Amino acid sequence: MADTRDEPLVLGIETSCDETGVGIVRGTTLLADAVASSVDEHARFGGVVPEVASRAHLEAMVPTIDRALKEAGVSAKDLDGIAVTAGPGLAGALLVGVSAAKAYAYALGKPLYGVNHLASHICVDQLEHGPLPEPTMALLVSGGHSSLLLSSDITSDVRPLGATIDDAAGEAFDKIARVLDLGFPGGPVIDRYAREGDPQAIAFPRGLTGPRDPAYDFSFSGLKTAVARWIEARRAAGEEVPVRDVAASFQEAVVDVLTRKAVRACRDEGVDHLMIGGGVAANSRLRALAQERCEAAGIRLRVPRPKLCTDNGAMVAALGAEMVGRNRAASSWDLSADSSLPVTDPHVPGEEQPHTHDHVHEISKENLYS
Repeated sequence: MADTRDEPLVLGIETSCDETGVGIVRGTTLLADAVASSVDEHARFGGVVPEVASRAHLEAMVPTIDRALKEAGVSAKDLDGIAVTAGPGLAGALLVGVSAAKAYAYALGKPLYGVNHLASHICVDQLEHGPLPEPTMALLVSGGHSSLLLSSDITSDVRPLGATIDDAAGEAFDKIARVLDLGFPGGPVIDRYAREGDPQAIAFPRGLTGPRDPAYDFSFSGLKTAVARWIEARRAAGEEVPVRDVAASFQEAVVDVLTRKAVRACRDEGVDHLMIGGGVAANSRLRALAQERCEAAGIRLRVPRPKLCTDNGAMVAALGAEMVGRNRAASSWDLSADSSLPVTDPHVPGEEQPHTHDHVHEISKENLYS
């Protein structure tokens, strides 16, 4: 086994939505991945409540960092940098993570890296499958994003090819699960019910797949409406709704469009591999259909294990380690959260950080970690 002790040791903090994630990596080796989720607190509202998420992050931050350091078997003073999601995401939730990262980085005298949430979802695949090919074609699908991205350098060059023009795939899963009274979050439960249903039972529409439609953009609003109206019509007629068949047919419509456009992008751009990330990448049918279509097209598929697909601190640490390893400029101490940070900005560089005072280091040793 190669000696990785000289590779950058980075702690990453992720608070863009409802999960407080703290990860620690050394180079491309994952040492710790601690997550505190507030999803149960949002379930009764049928979706994420920003204020509830922010308060949960505040309560979970220090214990989750403690847990990650213990799991990794390292001391905070040994870190080479602190990375944090600066955007996109929920503004209040992002601010909690950014504030915590700045406090730890300043107290410990470590460089601070504000990184992009979407670029982090791509970079996390390095922790499972090794260094990313350059360029990398990535399909990112989650509750807030459905994007096709091409990156020649994950730390500095990420180019969007297409994105959702309305509902993201994960958002559509949540809404259909709500209509079917299956609870929140919708992705896992739809996937579970769909396994026992017929994906060809109902011919739901495939958005933006016509010859004159944008090649790489996505639209799931029309599909969501079509499914909801189909269910409402059955209920109005007093007929039973075949939940499993609806789930399977809806899911098939989503993953059909996602994989079709992703494979097309690879062919058009001359890229012989595809990386899929984001929370919806944990969907079993998406993984299976992507594998089938990639094999038929001679494309290599890279998908991280499900736990690394959902929001986590490991992905932020992975991108932070790349920033340190490639000598990218650290962020300034005035780093702020940007809820609409574009994916073309993989990180937020700043002016050279001022050195912290010696007494701050002493305080950190006494009050943070020895």
